[in-house]
Amino acid sequence: MRALLLPVSLIAMSLYSSVAPAAPVEVGVRPQFLIGQSRNPELKARLEACLDKPQERKQFSIAHRGAPLQFAEHTVESYTAAHRMGAGIQECDVAFTKDRKLVCRHAQNDLHTTTNILGTALAAKCTKPFTPAEGDKPASAECRTSDITLAEFKTLTGKMDAADTKATTVAGYMNGTARWRTDLYAAAGGTLMTHAEYIALVKKMGVKFTPELKAPSVAMPYDGWTQEQYAQAMIDEYKAAGVPPADVFPQSFNLADILYWIKAEPEFGKQAVFLDDRDETDKSFDPMNAATFKPSMKELKAQGVNYIAPSMPLLVTVENGKIVPSAYAREAKAAGLNIITWSLERSGPLQKGGGYYYKSVNAVVDNDGMIYEVLDVLAQQVGVVGVFSDWPATVTFYANCMNLK
Repeated sequence: MRALLLPVSLIAMSLYSSVAPAAPVEVGVRPQFLIGQSRNPELKARLEACLDKPQERKQFSIAHRGAPLQFAEHTVESYTAAHRMGAGIQECDVAFTKDRKLVCRHAQNDLHTTTNILGTALAAKCTKPFTPAEGDKPASAECRTSDITLAEFKTLTGKMDAADTKATTVAGYMNGTARWRTDLYAAAGGTLMTHAEYIALVKKMGVKFTPELKAPSVAMPYDGWTQEQYAQAMIDEYKAAGVPPADVFPQSFNLADILYWIKAEPEFGKQAVFLDDRDETDKSFDPMNAATFKPSMKELKAQGVNYIAPSMPLLVTVENGKIVPSAYAREAKAAGLNIITWSLERSGPLQKGGGYYYKSVNAVVDNDGMIYEVLDVLAQQVGVVGVFSDWPATVTFYANCMNLK
C-alpha cells in the first residue's frame, strides 16, 4: 500500500483540531528509564510505586518551548506533544518581525539554527549570510526575525535547534542535531507560530501561559517602537484574546520589563516572572553568598516581584556528598518569593556531569537517574512551584507521584 503523504500544514491542522483539555495524559517510557538509573534507593522505590498510577495534567510541569528534546521547538507539533505529556503551562518565547508582529522564537536572532531559512531565498535577507568553515574559523550565520516580515516568517518551517560549525555547505551547517536529540519528528519541518496563534492553541488546551519577552537583537527603539511598547504589545494580545490575567505568567530576564508590567498591568504583573541569570552577567555574583545579590531577594519582593526563576544550578549545591539547597534558594524562600527553575532534560546524557544545568552539582552527577534526584531536592527541599523541562513527561510523572499541584 502506498503511504499517504500530507503537507506539514495539513498535519499541523489535524494536530490542532485534536487538542482538547480532556485529552489523556501519557508519559511514555522515559520516567521508567530514569527511575531505573537512580542510585537513591528510597526515592527509586517511591517513584517505582507510581509507574502504573493514572496521570493528570500538572501546573508544576512547564513545557520549555514545547517538547524540544525530540520536536522542533515553538511549533504546533512541539506544543501538542507537550500537551499530551501533561504540561500545565506552555511557554512561548516572544520575538518580533520586521513589521513588528509577535512570533514564538527563542531568540530574535536564531532563525539560522531553528528554521530552514538558510535553505530558502529568504537567506539573502539575513543580517549575516552563511560563511563556511575555513581552517580554525567556524561556520557562521545570523538570521533575525526582524530581518523578515510576518508573511515571510510564516513560509518557513521549524527544525531542531542546531548547527554544525565545522560545515562548509549550508546543508551541512543545518544538519547539526546533537546525537542525543533526534530529527525523527522534525524531518518534515515543524509549523511555526505567531504569538497570537500560540495563545489560541494553548487556550484551547485549557492550560496556562508563560510568554517570555526576549531581549531584542536590534537597538531599541526599533522603528519608533520602544521597549515598553514591545512589553505592552505582548500583554495586549492576551487581553484581546480574553485570557484572564491569572492564567498568564509573563517572563523576562530584564527586570525593567517586570517592573513595567507591575506598574502598567498590575493584574498581569503580580504573576510576572523575573528570569535571573546574574551568574552569567555579573562577575561578582555568587549563589552561595547573599551579600552578592544585587538587588537582594527582599529588595525584589519590595518592588513587587512575586516570582523568580533562576537556572537549576543556582538553587542547589553539594554538602557532604549530598545535593542540598543553596544560599540563593534559602534567601529567595525567606523573602517570600515563589521559585520556578529551568531547564530539566536540556543537558543530554548525564554520565559526565551534565554541563551548565548541573554545574553546581557536577561532582556527584554521573548517571541519568540524577535527573529525578535533583528534581526531588528542588521540589521537596527548595520548594519550587514549577519546573521547565524539554521533555515535560518527566516532570509530569514526578508531580503526579508526589501529589503536587
